Amino acid sequence: MSRGNYLLVPAVLAALILGAGGPAHAEKGFGGGTDGQTEQRADASDDGTVSVTVGGVVFDRSKNGGGDSVGALTSSTSWSPPPCWYAPKYTPEQLQKYLEPIWEAGSTGYEWDADQREKYHADDEKKGFNKDKSGKGYWWGSYVDKSYPPGWDSCDEDYFWVDLGDPPPADIENAVTPEVLAGLAYAEIRVPGTEVTLAPAEATKVNLPTWAWLDGAEFKPVSVTASVPEIGVEATATAEPVSLRIEPGTPDAEVYPASGVCEIKDGRIGEPYAKGKANDTPPCGVKYLRSSGDGTFPLRATVTWEIHWTGSGGAGGDLPDGTFGATQDVVVQEIQAVNR
Repeated sequence: MSRGNYLLVPAVLAALILGAGGPAHAEKGFGGGTDGQTEQRADASDDGTVSVTVGGVVFDRSKNGGGDSVGALTSSTSWSPPPCWYAPKYTPEQLQKYLEPIWEAGSTGYEWDADQREKYHADDEKKGFNKDKSGKGYWWGSYVDKSYPPGWDSCDEDYFWVDLGDPPPADIENAVTPEVLAGLAYAEIRVPGTEVTLAPAEATKVNLPTWAWLDGAEFKPVSVTASVPEIGVEATATAEPVSLRIEPGTPDAEVYPASGVCEIKDGRIGEPYAKGKANDTPPCGVKYLRSSGDGTFPLRATVTWEIHWTGSGGAGGDLPDGTFGATQDVVVQEIQAVNR
């Protein structure tokens, strides 16, 4: 990677700085983050909405899922959100303030320092670091996803200048655009847990249908907006629940419907059990064919969420479906016969 961007690695490698002899520096720009890191800054607006700045991008999570059991979505395909990205990082004055002490220290070598000074025209008091363009653009740099997923170190381009109103260079992958921001917003979506309500509730019986459903009030669309206010670009990723998959936790069971996938209907997945329906076939549920003995069966309930996004300039589209599931223990008992 270029020595202009120093990426700080996870805790186990915190003492190592990637680059060819670059100093162990932490650099900060206006984005609220340290280069390569994703320090967070939360800001509360007058209406109580909390936004969080992470790696040069502001996330509005006010319409996200909440509660103790929320979790992140897992993509249903091999697609994954950007592990790193480029966004506005420095004004001309800020970049000069960061780079010149490094060159003066001489820790990166005379030849490299000289090349860098020439690249940024550092000896030109009026135009060096594009100071003649102050207020008309930014130096862009790389940021890294805080979880350091595979590919986190792939954004190794040196700082580059983008005029306000211009798109970033097309050949630089993951430079923030509405579509890239949509992927980053996807990674911030949190959806509620998927513990289903069962009837019978305490323990179900062998060969009797067990009804399953999810509260429609909890399973409603959620969204996250990612933006870079400095350049007026944003995108909102919205997740909508579409179906529930039930896995009984044993092959000795039948599911309803036979596919095991219960579609959402009228804002609800499944149908609550009502008195008198004990022998009816539930629209969503399971029938166990043997007891769980002294133990339980691990019923797995996974909700699929469709993701779409909208962004600046009328941009928009679909992202891969996401899933989030949970396991709950189910007690299955034999029906007790009474002899008279």
